[in-house]
Amino acid sequence: MKVSRRSQVPPFAVMQVLAAANARRAAGEPVISLCAGQPTAGAPAPVREAARQALADGDLGYTEAVGTPALRLAIAEHYGRWYGVDVDPARVAVTTGSSGAFLLAFLAAFEPGDRVLLARPGYPAYRNILVSLGVEVVEVACGPESRYQPTTAHLTEAYYAGGLDGVVLASPANPTGTMVDADGLAAIADWCAEYDVRLVSDEIYHGITYGEGAQQQATAARYGDAGAVVVSSFSKYWAMTGWRLGWLVLPPDLVPAVDALAGNLALCPPALAQHAALAALTPEAYAECDALVAGYAATRELLLRRLPELGWRVAPPDGAFYLYADVGTDDSVAWCERLLADTGVALTPGTDFDPVDGHRWVRLSFAASTPLVDEAVTRIAAWRR
Repeated sequence: MKVSRRSQVPPFAVMQVLAAANARRAAGEPVISLCAGQPTAGAPAPVREAARQALADGDLGYTEAVGTPALRLAIAEHYGRWYGVDVDPARVAVTTGSSGAFLLAFLAAFEPGDRVLLARPGYPAYRNILVSLGVEVVEVACGPESRYQPTTAHLTEAYYAGGLDGVVLASPANPTGTMVDADGLAAIADWCAEYDVRLVSDEIYHGITYGEGAQQQATAARYGDAGAVVVSSFSKYWAMTGWRLGWLVLPPDLVPAVDALAGNLALCPPALAQHAALAALTPEAYAECDALVAGYAATRELLLRRLPELGWRVAPPDGAFYLYADVGTDDSVAWCERLLADTGVALTPGTDFDPVDGHRWVRLSFAASTPLVDEAVTRIAAWRR
């Protein structure tokens, strides 16, 4: 029996690191795991309480394919509070995590053979989902000269080199943490509208920004009438990774297609998570999450202060909770394996995010506690010597 060609996508190297870290922990050896992009605090207290109440009530049957009306309305109101943008709840589709949102958006927006631009380095699932759907990925190298983000110059060059049907933009980005400010986002959205290219904006790390990054946070939901798609999630700012709940803010032309696809692919998003997530969009939950972000900010400052001890060249982390670093190796996979074996610190090889230059880079997640990250830096600095 054959295995489909569309399934032949590379695995995440981080999963190998996680497996090795878990094996080390199971053997009773200490591990500081800074490889997974996962907040350690868990869902806000109001969300956990709402989940308990939903379980007690017992009404957890299927919901609408694109989410309950109450949650879609609450998400639309969230855009008014955070961005001053008026979003029609009919344009909101609740999904099974942002992963489900990307799958639905890519299926609805792109045909096999279409060309979609991605920044490199970038989140590997964009590339792998698109490839599995028969879409041609156009990767552009984005370095420090553009703050590791694509620009309209990148888009124009790619367009005239072979055509372009879509652009995926992430701000804050994984793995770099860099952002596109409001003017840069407007320029890209205007370019996409002019050239009839679909913009897909990954905004799952919104709310986790630092310094000037807080002023740079802007949403492509403002450009929905021009065809822009927004992907977001409860996983990062609200620390609800395992609840598997994300959403799309869709342009009007994609609403019927996503509704039909969602019902066929998953019936509906997780009902318990939907009922509980209503409590995530309350003042109490926002306050709890803002306190978590303040903790990430303190850990980020610690990392930047101690960088000279490590001798790393890093991308500027405006948001999210990652430090993407050139560590001066020619094999980041082997480097991470040795680091874990020698120090018990688990980081992610850059090869997951950049198949060309990632062999020099690693990603450190500082979503863990400040003391743990501080101890990890101490171990890495001593190991380097």
